[in-house]
Parts: sequence; structure tokens; C-alpha cells
Amino acid sequence: MAQYLTPHFTLEEFQRSKTARILQVDNIAPLDAVINIRTLCESVLEPLREHIGKPVMITSGYRCPELNKAIGGAEKSQHMKGQAADIVVKGMTVQELAEAIMASAPGFDQLILEPSWVHVSWRSADKNRNQVLDLQKKWEKK
Repeated sequence: MAQYLTPHFTLEEFQRSKTARILQVDNIAPLDAVINIRTLCESVLEPLREHIGKPVMITSGYRCPELNKAIGGAEKSQHMKGQAADIVVKGMTVQELAEAIMASAPGFDQLILEPSWVHVSWRSADKNRNQVLDLQKKWEKK
């Protein structure tokens, strides 16, 4: 049975990883990360889902340190703390998705617009940077 964190998001979708399955890595989030994942859902993802009225798909959620290293994630990736998710919404560009997050969430730590997904993170209301990085422009310059 799925463990719902909010009406539209489950813990399982944050722990699911094809790479972890292939490498046989245990990608189960510890309690402190689960608390952060729930806060990310409550503060950013659930308001987004309600605002757009469409499913938000988590392409990468929690990553244990071993999984994060295996995929070449940043050494201090917020994914390892349960503070970040890479998301897509069918029928929306990354720019539209980022704009929807900014319109619906009370804040965020980072929005990183990648070529085919948006990385969104949340620390806490008083520590969020509300930083937007558009990596698509970086890719377009090459």
C-alpha cells in the first residue's frame, strides 16, 4: 500500500530509481529525509499540482549517497537530504513548469531548468534562496 505524503504524492515515487534497481542499491530514505520530502511536497509540489490541475511526475527524488555517486550527482546534492526533486508535467515546457511553480508555491530554494525537466528544491521558509538557474541557455550556447 502506498504511503501518501500529501494527497497527490507518495514516498515510493521519491525512492523509485531504475539505476538503484539495476545496481541493487537500497534507496530507502531515512526518517530525516522523509520529513524533508513531505515538506517539499507540502510547500511546493502539492500547491503546484493544485494550481495546474495535472499530474506532476517525479523523475528523480530521494537519492542515497551511493546512488547519487553512481549517477554523478553533485557532492552535496539536496536529493540526498530529501530536499529536491526533478519533475516533469506532460504538455508543459520547462519554462512553463518553472513559471507555474513560481506562481503557486510560497517560495523555493532552487529552480534549475534542465533541457527536459525542472529541478526544484526546498530548505525551509527562512533559508530558501528563491534562485532560478536556466541550464537550457547553457546547453543552447554549445
